[in-house]
Amino acid sequence: MPLSKPPQTSRRRLATLFFVTAMPMGMWGVPLSTVFNAHGRGHLVPWVLSASSIAAFISPLFTAALADQRMAPVKLMRWLAVLTSITLVLTCTALEWKMSDAAVLMAVQLQALVSLPMWSIASSIVFSQLQDAKRQFGPLRAFATAGWMAGCWMISLVLQSDESLVGAYTAAGLWLVVGGITFLIPAIPPTDTSSPRTWVQILGLDALSLLRHRDHRIVFITAALYCMPLAAFYPYTALQLKDLGVTSIAAMMSLAQTTEILVMLVLAGLMTRFRLKWVFLSGILICVVRYSLNAVNTLPAVLIGTTLHGFAFTLYFITTQIYLEERIDPKWRVRAQALLSLLMSGVGNLFGYLGGGWWFQACSSPDAPTNWQLFWIGETALTAAVCLFFALAYKGRGTQPSSGLKPQT
Repeated sequence: MPLSKPPQTSRRRLATLFFVTAMPMGMWGVPLSTVFNAHGRGHLVPWVLSASSIAAFISPLFTAALADQRMAPVKLMRWLAVLTSITLVLTCTALEWKMSDAAVLMAVQLQALVSLPMWSIASSIVFSQLQDAKRQFGPLRAFATAGWMAGCWMISLVLQSDESLVGAYTAAGLWLVVGGITFLIPAIPPTDTSSPRTWVQILGLDALSLLRHRDHRIVFITAALYCMPLAAFYPYTALQLKDLGVTSIAAMMSLAQTTEILVMLVLAGLMTRFRLKWVFLSGILICVVRYSLNAVNTLPAVLIGTTLHGFAFTLYFITTQIYLEERIDPKWRVRAQALLSLLMSGVGNLFGYLGGGWWFQACSSPDAPTNWQLFWIGETALTAAVCLFFALAYKGRGTQPSSGLKPQT
């Protein structure tokens, strides 16, 4: 018998949770590379970005298993928000006090371990309170994008801290606000209370069994592959905009989120009207166009490409989140979203950040400006290869509804 949906929480509270959770993420993530450069640690940027990838192999599945099996997701998110605030302050302190590279990277890694599961848990909390995910999730998720944009605007236009730690300290304070907001959300008990449990189940590794289903496997693998070129967008578009003379970088980067909101508002109609494969594929194709525009290396072209990011991101990754909610057993709700996070932030971003860092160095030299045309042509080619893989591999025929894949016993 399928699990019944819990009573609905106020949409306003769910929207607020998304908005405030995304805001500090944007305040820290978008200007990260320029902040580290300003503090003489630009050489650490690929490794700092890779810290989240390393964390993705450790924390998402374990915390997701806790949320599915032991602890209400809302309570788990509350503790993680507090720990994220503390560890972000540690990272800022390490930079401000000019500690060693090892100390900075250790603080960054701790922060990544506790912050990385936040998004998949927040998404699962919202999904658990919806009656029709395909119709309701997009508009609510748009509030997260609005929160990200608000964080970018605050960094550039209010705090004017695109290269300072003021924004990071502010983000640490906002994480405490996130923890407070969780008191407004009902603590829905775990959905999978079966016992006894093996160590594989306790660690959340049983979520890997979801890959046995062909369509699920292709969607997950493509998410990982797609994140490799996508990892270049925020750190290197920010540096390219700086080379093109832009000063309010975070505010300019928020153009990417304007189209995210628009696409999320119409996503339900797109998923109803068009075959799911074409919704997925269109996102990756638009990313090919977006990176091609970055390769032109003029300010108008880069800004247009940045605006297209909303299509490239939403049409694949938000569609994937809804796909998992609708086609996988609700008992696996948090673990399915966490597995997506592992493959995106772990496998995809790890290779994307390290490979992107290597490719950026290959396209740069101390005595000459970065060859942005060559850099983005390489990223365009990689994205086109991912697009071809998905077009050939994903079938989408004969797919069963969410109860089609049951937990292994």
